[in-house]
Amino acid sequence: MEVGSMFWVGFIILIIFLLALDMFVFHKKGEVVRVKKALWLSLFWISLALIFNIGVYFFLGKDLALEFLTAYLIEKSLSVDNLFVFILIFSSFNIKPSYQHNVLFWGILGALVFRAIFIFAGIALIESFAWIMYVFGGFLLLTGIKMVIDHLREKNDEKGHTDKDMNDNKFVKFIRRVLPMTDDLSEEKFFVKIDGRRLATPLFLALIVIEMTDLVFAVDSIPAVLAVSTNMFIVYTSNIFAILGLRSLYFALRGVMDYFYYLKYGLSLILIFIGSKMMINHYSQGHDSIFYISTTASLFIIISLLVASIVLSVVRSKMIQKRVVVDPIKKEL
Repeated sequence: MEVGSMFWVGFIILIIFLLALDMFVFHKKGEVVRVKKALWLSLFWISLALIFNIGVYFFLGKDLALEFLTAYLIEKSLSVDNLFVFILIFSSFNIKPSYQHNVLFWGILGALVFRAIFIFAGIALIESFAWIMYVFGGFLLLTGIKMVIDHLREKNDEKGHTDKDMNDNKFVKFIRRVLPMTDDLSEEKFFVKIDGRRLATPLFLALIVIEMTDLVFAVDSIPAVLAVSTNMFIVYTSNIFAILGLRSLYFALRGVMDYFYYLKYGLSLILIFIGSKMMINHYSQGHDSIFYISTTASLFIIISLLVASIVLSVVRSKMIQKRVVVDPIKKEL
């Protein structure tokens, strides 16, 4: 179904309004976002996406509404992996909590543009070369398997991800070489003037790394969403609503991310499932096969994998806490 230009204009106006609301009303400059506020804002962004989904149902039909919900859930789930990287970036560059929202805000603005380019290119490729669905599907399948292997390696690594330092990253070292920089973080600025020279601050470096990280994650998430829908409006709006609430979700969960031990396994399985679905459905359409995975079935499987990974993570966390409490008592006895 072709979506009219008025829907696009209305959506762009809505996003501009929401960004202004987030920047100038929800957050004050230099404010440290507390968990309670972040949880309420996360609920606001999720509710807004669901209200938009209802609007899609009434104006564009049931099928596109179901595609939006599934695509939104996929993008929201996969973007959680970004949160682990945000923690690593901010800790590596010693970014104060009061400065972090500003960096993430401008990072989201960049993501709005880059996501549009990626989605347009992905849909154009699918329309021109139908077989590209096998390439996208295979890529997602291999990415999911690689995520499982990487997580198992990380598990066996004594250091773990918390001790990694982005300053050792080759890309970060390259940026430091080509861009005049200072380590001064006394002000919430991306650039400062010192001895007549304009220098970039660690805030700007963090912004660049966040933008590059989003591009890397988009390579996974965009093909995954295209497995659900190739409608440009549905794919783009679901992506944008998912990343709009990413900042609030980060501040709500940054202190408890380590408790979601099995979440990465869940996300890996989602990628493996979506990649397999993409290839199976494309084959079925071309060979009149009755075996076809519907959007409704995909939504159910994705929700099940997410819930299972979260529940298992919570159970594991409680068992570890119980063990920590019981062991000292046994030692005393």
